[in-house]
Amino acid sequence: MQLTDGDRIRGLLATYCRLIDAGDFAGVGALMSDAVLKTEDGTVLATGAAEVEVLYRRLVKLHEDGTPGTQHVVANTSFGEARTDGSVEVTSTYLVFQALPEVPLQPIVTGTYVDTFVAGGYGGPSGGWRFLERRFGIGRPGLLDHHLTITL
Repeated sequence: MQLTDGDRIRGLLATYCRLIDAGDFAGVGALMSDAVLKTEDGTVLATGAAEVEVLYRRLVKLHEDGTPGTQHVVANTSFGEARTDGSVEVTSTYLVFQALPEVPLQPIVTGTYVDTFVAGGYGGPSGGWRFLERRFGIGRPGLLDHHLTITL
């Protein structure tokens, strides 16, 4: 099977979803070890693996099973043109579902990720990519009381 650059980048987006849903914040930090996480308006939230891990540990509530009880879905991914430095901007829509013993399955938030990727990450220089930046935008917040430690 021949993977495209788009396949590899979508694979990184899916890996992020699996790690966050497992409550593996160290894994999220490692995945984004070269990245800067920002709000939609550009405010820096975290830079590098250690800061990304700490950010998620502070913001996301874990429950009895050690997970946030969520299922992240990333869709509607669109790719910008490659830049002269080899990076590419990728915009995706996200939807997060949550179910807990005391909370029925429900969508809890939607929004947009605007990610910048550069070649040379996971999978090696011949085919890997890595996160350089992620900007989060909240679209429609729902009941986040059981998911985040802050109020939006």
